Amino acid sequence: MIQRSIARRQSSLAAAKRILAQADDEPDNEPLKPISRTRKAAAKAPPPPAREDAFEADFTPLVDDDEVNETAEPQPKRRKVEKTRKADTAKLHASLFGPSGQATREPCSPPSRTHAATYHRPLLLDGRPGRDGRDALLAWFDSTSTTRGMPWRKAWIDPRDPPDAAGLRTALEKRAYEVWISEIMLQQTRVAVVIDYWNRWMARWPTIQDLAAAEPEDVLSAWRGLGYYSRATRIHEAAKLVVKDPTWKGLMPDDTAELEAKVPGVGRYTAGAISAIVFGRAAPMVDGNVLRVLSRQLGVFGNAKTDKAVIDLLWAAADALVKAVAQDGPDNQGAEGEEAPTSDRPGRWGQALMELGSTLCTPKPNCGECPVTSTCRAYAEGLVAAAKPKKAAKVEDIEDLCSICEPFEEAAEEAAASGDDSDADAPKPAKGAKKGTKSRPVAKQATLSAFFSSKTAKKEEPPSPKRPAVDAKTLETIADHAKRFPLKAAKKAVREEEALVCAVRRADGRFLIHRRPDKGLLAGMWELPSHTLPAATSNTASSRKRDAQGYMSGLLGDGGEKPKTTPRVRHAGDLGSVPWLFSHLKLTMHVHLFEVEGAGEYVSSHSRHRWATAVEVDEESMGTGMRKCWALVRERIDE
Repeated sequence: MIQRSIARRQSSLAAAKRILAQADDEPDNEPLKPISRTRKAAAKAPPPPAREDAFEADFTPLVDDDEVNETAEPQPKRRKVEKTRKADTAKLHASLFGPSGQATREPCSPPSRTHAATYHRPLLLDGRPGRDGRDALLAWFDSTSTTRGMPWRKAWIDPRDPPDAAGLRTALEKRAYEVWISEIMLQQTRVAVVIDYWNRWMARWPTIQDLAAAEPEDVLSAWRGLGYYSRATRIHEAAKLVVKDPTWKGLMPDDTAELEAKVPGVGRYTAGAISAIVFGRAAPMVDGNVLRVLSRQLGVFGNAKTDKAVIDLLWAAADALVKAVAQDGPDNQGAEGEEAPTSDRPGRWGQALMELGSTLCTPKPNCGECPVTSTCRAYAEGLVAAAKPKKAAKVEDIEDLCSICEPFEEAAEEAAASGDDSDADAPKPAKGAKKGTKSRPVAKQATLSAFFSSKTAKKEEPPSPKRPAVDAKTLETIADHAKRFPLKAAKKAVREEEALVCAVRRADGRFLIHRRPDKGLLAGMWELPSHTLPAATSNTASSRKRDAQGYMSGLLGDGGEKPKTTPRVRHAGDLGSVPWLFSHLKLTMHVHLFEVEGAGEYVSSHSRHRWATAVEVDEESMGTGMRKCWALVRERIDE
């Protein structure tokens, strides 16, 4: 039964692709040559390139199995594929988020979740229920925005209030600077940690001009402990650029495209935050929390971390929503489609979505306290699942399929097989599937109606429906369903490395320190001399000692072209190991102490180095892991 369903889906997908290819090529009247590709030939095809982070690199979609397995099918020229894909995406977004669209409130039924792409139009966009939902989220945010005591959350500066232009410019300049620093600090860092750092930063450099005039070493030192130190370097570069720019003169621009294109370290999210929070423009702000919230609100079951189609869809939804919120303002008297006047609403809305995602709509959601359950697709589907679980529905027509969502049943089956997030109320594997075996891959749901037609109802929506009160068991089922959104990506194994960290103390008590390159991991930071061990190296205490001594033998000289003096270096102790986890690397640092005999002015083979007292080393900018290594050294020399 499952295989027949899969075959039917694959056949429908292939048919859809043939129609799309023919429709795209018809205007040019270019004949297509049949290309025969057998399964054997397809198996020899080179693998697609690895996906990069969707926020930092262009995305290259993987080739579907159906496409490479078709024999003697007309294929569009390569230059046409991207054109077709972009056109399809534009049509899909227009149908989902355009002013003429209308959402249907009927939820799809898990575990099959059969639905059209138009199902993903946000309920928050349409009619009185949508307006009430938007107002409810803003009201909730206004009641909770000060709970966590974030000092960068301040009242919006209305450009119509201050009487003089100079005062307004100064206020906006400072506000943009404050929001910018807070948003960069909050990347990959908890709010509770950032608060103290932000307060100390603003006390030291209260204006962007003060930061631009700061020494790079001081900026890195102030960032110590936040991690991702390249952020501090880019902040400093950006501050100098904004201050020196003859047009900006210290005031960041309000346009997201200009911010993203010209200010180092400012991406799409940060640009939206500055534009909306500071300048009141209807710009979307989408971080990981917002992606999760919108995935559940729209019922999008896809990978919101690496799937560019899913990410772009959620960004488009965020853009439509913030524009709707801006239009809700009392000062908006313009026609529909015109840009709304600036106000505090876009900034409050963006922060409300982020606050919701970080406090209630978390990976394990608290659906009972959420202010926008009435518009949440995942919540509504959870209610259906709690009321009467249904078997997978048969798919008879490609127009009943969605090209965005991954198959829900298969994802649930794989999660159950791997033991990941296995809950009592989780969707069960399809009937007939063998326990412990991996099912055949199922193509995404595909539909032409997603691009060329709309099946949504056009009737007037009833005013502001309320979700019925639910008992604890039902709420648990709803939350278990909601937490499956967005699709959880398989975690990649983190690379593991081991390194020798050698503290070298001269007879006068000074220590040798090296400075890291200006680009890459821990750029520009100081560290004790370090050597990464080859992967094949034997790893025992005695072998590490030998490797450390070998590393030290070539490290020091007297600075001449042919050094006449080679210092005698004594191994003074194995001080222990420090494990440290980066986002992409698990590093174990083995710390050894060496003492140099004699008082020569020895130099390191490392291009950037110096000898520093223990107090000076304490004050240098080091990564947190390296500082833990230095703490072991300090503990030994202070004995």
